[in-house]
Amino acid sequence: MTSDGSFVKNKIAVSFSLFPFLFSLGIAAAFAQQYPVRPVRIIVPLTPGGGVDLIARVIADHYSQVMGQRFIVDNRPGAGGTIGVETVARAVPDGYTLLVSSSSLVTNAAIQNQRYDPIRDFQPVTKLTSNSYVVLVTPSLPVASVKDLVALARSQPGKVTYASSGVGGVLHLGGELFCLLTGVQMTHVPYKGVAEAYPAVASGLVNWVLGNPLSAAPLIKAGRVRGIAVSGVARMKALPDLPTIAESGVPGYSVEAWFSLFAPARTPTPIVNRLQVEAAKAIHAPEIARRFEAEGTDMIGNPSPEFTREVKAEYEKWRSLVQKAGLKIQ
Repeated sequence: MTSDGSFVKNKIAVSFSLFPFLFSLGIAAAFAQQYPVRPVRIIVPLTPGGGVDLIARVIADHYSQVMGQRFIVDNRPGAGGTIGVETVARAVPDGYTLLVSSSSLVTNAAIQNQRYDPIRDFQPVTKLTSNSYVVLVTPSLPVASVKDLVALARSQPGKVTYASSGVGGVLHLGGELFCLLTGVQMTHVPYKGVAEAYPAVASGLVNWVLGNPLSAAPLIKAGRVRGIAVSGVARMKALPDLPTIAESGVPGYSVEAWFSLFAPARTPTPIVNRLQVEAAKAIHAPEIARRFEAEGTDMIGNPSPEFTREVKAEYEKWRSLVQKAGLKIQ
């Protein structure tokens, strides 16, 4: 009798302990069904007209059409994009302030202390787009593959050079990751942007660079540079004949540029899920997908839990690289 009574009491206690949790879930679900009830800001931490701004406007237009409220793109450039990022990090987590950012949100925090934490302060909603870089080499360089490039670097430690669009940028980190994983020594030559880096590689002043497939395409077609591999985890639809660096003998290598949607940390899960579902619909619309994929960009739209794992892994990858390579970014 006592045993049964204890069981009943414990069962009642558990039920009451679960009540606040179940109640909060009900509130969150009801809130998500009503969301949004007023206009929503999508902050872009860069000036209008670039790729991040363009993809933000694609999903903003779709959200406005299907959710019954205006989704307004709010450009907040400055301080390398950190002003807009910090604005969202400090925002109320109610779904009314969102962020569309490039992968610099993660790389900036990995190489230098920022006033935001990419893991603690944000809820990743979905990766919108992703594109690989192309390994571009000087045509006169006696290499036709990644293995050739590694062999040349091993035979001439420190003499093989690679360009980037600036110290601490993803092209710089991509070059350092290549050196770390292959165990070779190369010399980094930073430029103020790819507009200066490409001619340097074409003329032979620098041996190679990771290039954007869209901006590098005219140079490849003109024979001014030669593409030997791509930097992502899979071959590019636009350049299917080029192998990945990983499959060319450098396992574990992956460098991709992505544009993604974030919300402040602790944004209710039902709202995050709805934003992800509708964003995926927007970017996979045939006319949108064709436009971006023709430029070498893949449309993603993956679920929030999957993208959250990717953000954490990428952050740790770049932090580890900075520590192992002893990079000091001023």
